[in-house]
Amino acid sequence: MPHRSVPPPAAPDESAGSRPADLRPFMAVFPTGVSVVTTLDSDSVPHGLTCTSLASVALEPATLVVCIRAASPTLAVLLAEGHFALNLLHERARGTSDLFASGDPDRFDRVEWRLPLGAGGPHLTADAHAVADCAVVRTVGFGDHTAVFAEVRRVTVRDDREPLLYGLRRYAPWSAAAAVPQPAAHHDRAAVLRPAPEGGTRVVR
Repeated sequence: MPHRSVPPPAAPDESAGSRPADLRPFMAVFPTGVSVVTTLDSDSVPHGLTCTSLASVALEPATLVVCIRAASPTLAVLLAEGHFALNLLHERARGTSDLFASGDPDRFDRVEWRLPLGAGGPHLTADAHAVADCAVVRTVGFGDHTAVFAEVRRVTVRDDREPLLYGLRRYAPWSAAAAVPQPAAHHDRAAVLRPAPEGGTRVVR
């Protein structure tokens, strides 16, 4: 068998290894929904910010995590009060996403909101298609962000709105993404769920 030489492995790029990786281009290609975290301080003044970094953690107990900039004033209030509302924005609420990302001190004066009995924070009634009322159970600080683990006490879902998406540094409506034809698939008719009445709202406790 003839001998075949193997080139030596390339030397590591020490200059690149000494620089921290920039995570932003990687996360930009991971589209997500868009939410606004809201809470009230001890004087009942509302606070809130736009958040795309969230995930479910467990079903029993129902738990999710949101990651918030450690220097955020909203985070400080949220941790002091121990509860918040997570508002998932519908596809016509891009302006609200930009508003709460801007830090405008008058942002709650420019949106419709209410505080139902037992709410964890303001519900953005005109802009959210789903809201989770949450109680903080644990926090983990890491780098420039804090991961807030929270138990979900109540979920409210509107069936007449579609989600707002964000990726590649731009917004997109779910209805446009869902309009792309899908491959034909076999469906079990017995397993098909009937849709809720148009404009209906369901509350899951």
